[in-house]
Amino acid sequence: MGQKKQNAINLYMHGIRDGNARDAVTKYTGARYTQHSTGVRDGVEGFVEFFEPFIERNPIRDIQIVRALEDGQYVFVHAYQSLNNGEAEWVTTDFFDTDENDKIIEHWDVIAAYSANTPSGHTSTDGATEIVDLDKTEANKTLVRNFFEEVLTGKNPAAIDNYISAETYIQHNKEVADGLENFKPLALAEDNPLVYTDLVLLVGEGNFVATLCKAEWEGAPFAQVDLFRIEDGMIVEHWDNVEPVPPEEEWANSGKF
Repeated sequence: MGQKKQNAINLYMHGIRDGNARDAVTKYTGARYTQHSTGVRDGVEGFVEFFEPFIERNPIRDIQIVRALEDGQYVFVHAYQSLNNGEAEWVTTDFFDTDENDKIIEHWDVIAAYSANTPSGHTSTDGATEIVDLDKTEANKTLVRNFFEEVLTGKNPAAIDNYISAETYIQHNKEVADGLENFKPLALAEDNPLVYTDLVLLVGEGNFVATLCKAEWEGAPFAQVDLFRIEDGMIVEHWDNVEPVPPEEEWANSGKF
């Protein structure tokens, strides 16, 4: 495992799961720690002042890193959190930027409630986890970038057949069943309430590619994370996470993006 990926996982597990917020954020972050989780101030002290009370409020913390990708200076982490024996269950999707020493210097996240039963019997986080096809990383990143630019932004949604497999499309969205035939009507709908506007980050490793996008849901600003698994040049599995962007007056830092 790459050191950047390991540092991001350690920040989660040592800092939050194991309750060592100050030690972890000091050990695994660099000269700066720019924060985009809107309720958390920048820097070591911002992390500590948020997570020490969080740890106290939630004495029982089951945190599982389900997937982690490392791509150059960036890391993506897909995590499941259960607090106080299932009192609250969350999916967290995090992106990290790192410095020349592999230490974390910037963080973006999207957090949403975990779903244990999607329409096709999946969960928010189950499914394939093995990273393969490392030689296809760049090709798969290009595929997802083109999918965003052509389909998700609405420029040419009919091109969806060029990107998503008609044979296998496993869907982890809590409201959409498996299969291209179930997703395609939503993507092609003229009154689609979800509009993607900007691709902020794209991180890939082998057969997995994760994106952070600015989006709008019925005109309101949202942060949208999508994780895609690719086989033979086609998207075959999809996980997502979405969170409303709060009003600017509620931000503790420079904002969600």
